[in-house]
Amino acid sequence: MATDNGSFLWDQDSTVSRDLFSAPSALLCYENLNGSCVRNPYSPGPRLILYAVFGFGAVLAVCGNLLVMMSILHFRQLHSPANFLIASLACADFLVGLTVMPFSTVRSVESCWYFGDTYCKLHTSFDVSFCSVSIFHLCFISVDRYIAVSDPLTYPTRFTASVSGKCIAFSWLLPIIYSFSLLYTGANETGLEDLVTALTCVGGCQLAVNQSWVFINFLIFFIPTLVMITVYSKIFLTAKQQAQKIEKMSDQTAKVSDSYKDRVARRERKAAKTLGIAVAAFLLSWLPYFIDSIIDAFLGFITPTYVYEILVWIAYYNSAMNPLIYAFFYPWFRKAIKLIATGRVLRENFSATNLFLE
Repeated sequence: MATDNGSFLWDQDSTVSRDLFSAPSALLCYENLNGSCVRNPYSPGPRLILYAVFGFGAVLAVCGNLLVMMSILHFRQLHSPANFLIASLACADFLVGLTVMPFSTVRSVESCWYFGDTYCKLHTSFDVSFCSVSIFHLCFISVDRYIAVSDPLTYPTRFTASVSGKCIAFSWLLPIIYSFSLLYTGANETGLEDLVTALTCVGGCQLAVNQSWVFINFLIFFIPTLVMITVYSKIFLTAKQQAQKIEKMSDQTAKVSDSYKDRVARRERKAAKTLGIAVAAFLLSWLPYFIDSIIDAFLGFITPTYVYEILVWIAYYNSAMNPLIYAFFYPWFRKAIKLIATGRVLRENFSATNLFLE
C-alpha cells in the first residue's frame, strides 16, 4: 500500500528535520551523530497503547490473510477463478502486514526511522505497490461479480481460470513496475531537489513527490474506484430487477424450470454483496488519505502530523479488515478456519472436504 505516494512530503520526518535546527537540546534519533533527526517520543502510557494497537493490526493482517490464502489454496472446493482473485488480494494484504506495518509502527511511535536508507526506499516501494495491487484486484473482482450476477449460467465459461490468471498478473506487475520505477529513478523528486536536501536528516524516511506525480497517483486510485462504483451500482440494480422478477412469477411450471437459475443467481448476489462490503471498506479506508494527498500537494503541506498518522493507519488497517468480513459473511471460511486451527487439514485427502455442508 502507498502511505506516502500521494503526499507532497512525508509529514512526520520533514517536521522532525525542521525541528533539528530550532531545538538543539531536543532528543535525537541518533544521539552521537551530526545531522540526526529530532526524536519526539510519547510518554510511556500512550506509547504502549500505540504499540499495542498498531502491532495488533499487523498481526491481524498477517494471520487473517494467511488463513484466507490457506483456505482457498488447500480446499479443492474453493478452487475457482473468483476465489483465486480473492487469494491474490489476501496475499497483497498479507505482505502489507509483514513488510510494511511493523516498520511503520516503529516509525510512527518513535518518530524515527531505524532501518537504514536502503530499506526506507524499499519499504516505501512496497507500500506504494501493495496499495495499487489491492485496488486493481478489487476492480477485477467487481467486474467478475457483475458477470456472475447478470448472467450466472454462462459465467463459468466467460470468467475462466485463464482470465483470472491474466487479471492477477496485471494487478501485480503494473503496480510493481510503476512504483519501483518511479521511486528508484527519482522521478518523484524532480523539481524538489533543494527541498529534499534541506530536509534530509539521519533517522528520517521522507518521500517527496511533486505535484505531477501526486496527480497521477490519485488517478491510479480514482479511475479503478470509479469503475468499481459504476459496476457495483449495476450489480445491485440487476439484483433488484431479478428479485422483482422472481416475486412476480405466478406460473408454477415457470418456477420449476427457473429454479436452478434462481438458486445460482441468489448465491452470486450474496457473494457480490459480501465483496461489495469489502470494496466499500477499502474506499472508506483509503479515500481520506488520497484526498489529503491532493490537498497537501497543491496547498503547501498543511496537514498536521497527528492527522496524517491517523489517516495512514486507517488505510493500513484495511489490510486486516477483509478476513474479518469473510469470517462474518462466509460460513465456509469459518469452517475452514476451524479445520486449519485444529490441525485436521493435515489428514490425508482432507482437501476434498465439503465446506458448504452445515
